[in-house]
Amino acid sequence: MSDRLQELSVFVRAAESGSFSRAGRELGLSQPSVSRIIGELEARLGVKLLLRTTRRITMTDAGELFLDRAREILAEIEDAENAARGVDSLRGTLRLALPVIYGMREIIPRLPKFLAAHPMLRVEMAVTDARQDLIAEGADVAIRLGELTDSAFGARKLDTLERMLVASPAYLKARGTPKTPADLASHDCIFGPGNYGRESWSFTDEGTQISVDVRGQIHTDSGPGAFASVLAGLGIAMASTVMCGAEVEAGLLVPILRRYKLQPVEVHAIFPGGPRPSAKVRALVDYLACEIKRRN
Repeated sequence: MSDRLQELSVFVRAAESGSFSRAGRELGLSQPSVSRIIGELEARLGVKLLLRTTRRITMTDAGELFLDRAREILAEIEDAENAARGVDSLRGTLRLALPVIYGMREIIPRLPKFLAAHPMLRVEMAVTDARQDLIAEGADVAIRLGELTDSAFGARKLDTLERMLVASPAYLKARGTPKTPADLASHDCIFGPGNYGRESWSFTDEGTQISVDVRGQIHTDSGPGAFASVLAGLGIAMASTVMCGAEVEAGLLVPILRRYKLQPVEVHAIFPGGPRPSAKVRALVDYLACEIKRRN
């Protein structure tokens, strides 16, 4: 790696992660080496790019501008190398951050075909319902369900998930089946990642908005935790048709209140570095968008 290319790579990861030691671990360098490289870069440019504190590093205004251009340059270099090798020769590591159930049911089963087309590419996955710091964790692309909160990322919509309420046959036998949203007030509702911490659920009935206060003993930020809870008969849960369709078809879960519509959930692929991702990210996102569109 040339000195200047190394400078750019080290600076980008140090700036993104906020840590010289983390950048060093990811790039196979010692923390003092990262500090030295950043110092030499700043000396050559004659400006301060990063401000160091005992706990974290932050960027100066000049650092923010330099980061945008450095990302663009590294992406251009990667594109040029891939163009020289050929379209089927993407290589390196692609780091994914996936929500648990959607990742396991919709993303991971589609990876074999993608990786067969790109045998030099390695995938590292963080599979969790906790919304990680995409930049700090070094993920190249994350799959997000629900509203996007950070406009600094590039994003592409992949899917729209219709939602419904479900319960186990055992729960409905013991507690009865709600006939209207108002009936939910006397039932145990399960609060999963999509409605964690909320005390009311909203529905639409022929254009009319209905909101009902709900309660329940189960509150979890884990999709599998919420799913296991509804299967165990602990209450009524919201779930997308994609994520619980097999259980509904098998009779393990029963849809309820189908007349009343819940707000659908959008699924996006998001990636750092603005609207133009790297070639390997573009390849994966294009592939997933095509595969999911075919399913729909």
